[in-house]
Amino acid sequence: MAYRFSLLAGAAFLAATPFAAAQERTPDELKAREIYSNVIAIRSARGQGRVHEVVDYLKGELKDAGFADADMEVTDYDNKGEPTQGLMVWYRSENPEHEPIVLLAHMDVVDALAEDWVRDPFTLTEEEGYFFGRGTADNKYGVTNLVQTFIRLKKEGWQPNRDIVMVLSGDEETGMVSTRGQAEYVDENIKPAFILNADAGGLSLGPAGEPLYYGVQGAEKTYATFELTVTNPGGHSSTPREDNAIYELSEALLKIRDHKFPVMSSELTRASMRVGGRQRLDGLGKAMRDFADDPTNEEAIEVLRANPSTVGTIGTTCVATMLRGGHAENALPQSATATVNCRIFPGVGIDATEETLKEVIGNEDVKFELISDLVESPESILREDVTEAIKVSLADRGLDVPILPHMSSGGTDGMHYRNLGYDTVAISAAAAKQNDTFAHGLNERLPVKSFYDGLDHWSIILKELAGDKTAD
Repeated sequence: MAYRFSLLAGAAFLAATPFAAAQERTPDELKAREIYSNVIAIRSARGQGRVHEVVDYLKGELKDAGFADADMEVTDYDNKGEPTQGLMVWYRSENPEHEPIVLLAHMDVVDALAEDWVRDPFTLTEEEGYFFGRGTADNKYGVTNLVQTFIRLKKEGWQPNRDIVMVLSGDEETGMVSTRGQAEYVDENIKPAFILNADAGGLSLGPAGEPLYYGVQGAEKTYATFELTVTNPGGHSSTPREDNAIYELSEALLKIRDHKFPVMSSELTRASMRVGGRQRLDGLGKAMRDFADDPTNEEAIEVLRANPSTVGTIGTTCVATMLRGGHAENALPQSATATVNCRIFPGVGIDATEETLKEVIGNEDVKFELISDLVESPESILREDVTEAIKVSLADRGLDVPILPHMSSGGTDGMHYRNLGYDTVAISAAAAKQNDTFAHGLNERLPVKSFYDGLDHWSIILKELAGDKTAD
């Protein structure tokens, strides 16, 4: 296929890099890097219509490894006029002794414009100890991790004592139509014991790269997007009116910028702050500990609100993300629209958040339209067997760090499975410093060491949770 090249070619490519010269890579590592490079090369973003190319490529790799056509199911969906696909792959047990486990990741990415990046966003580039490219962190590393694990285990002849089903969605970043369809299918036909997600969680590193703790995403905030629109009769730009749609909308957005939603916490978020704060010796760590002990501590709140990595854990946030307005350079704007994305603390509710924004703006001429399909999901329990499996994986990497359940400020496929009653936790193999991957942003990246160190993560966990029997 167009996106596949041989291990020999991959080895030759790596041998040309300074990193490869310093360390010889195993066949498993070379295969993982090959998959990583090829899926990143496919611009599987909204508007590009290329998710099916990722599906076709992965199917080819899995089939080459020994998975039958009957083990793979491609599902087609329509997301507001754009076709997208999902891929489900069964690693079947000959004699199932337990309910299945479902694994999640998503094949789509937020789009990236090459002219804005230092490097081509859809070419995997290894420089300065990082892999650069759109999806290197979110979430084509997760896709690569799961697929290379299935390939490795199949070639080893591993025989699980329960079915393992890998479920890859195609529009997690833009509507989750495939996610919803897959979740319904899983609920009706697979009925797993629990769900493990590769799209969040992972090893948190300190400023010097030291391991701090392993995070497990057990809850996430509600994702809601509003469009705010102001209309106006407009007119000629040479005869400006006192009222102006762009100015009115700007004033509304500045009020949203200045508004601080009430501070909130839960047992899970306070526990996360307490354990995470113990791993840091800086001012942020102290603020995390102080907040865990007293969520009304104003000094701690000020520090946490000022840091992008913690502001979303202590309450609802709403931020303007897109703008459009006017129709000609020499005409007064007849309309102006802003997109405002909110991440709502569990229990607050979408309606209450919209009412708060309207009160903050105080202008009835600003019209609100909810443009996202909203999902509010409960917290999930971190099972003891999953915790023990994570410990084994960390020990294999020589790590002895706390395992910390937390709430994610971002949204993942997991919310739909939680709403169907399944305990769903995210346990990525990635390791990174806070705010260092630039997911959704310019020059997204993942440490090279993190990529390779995490390749055993899922195989260890699956063997712990589904038996360690290898065919003779």
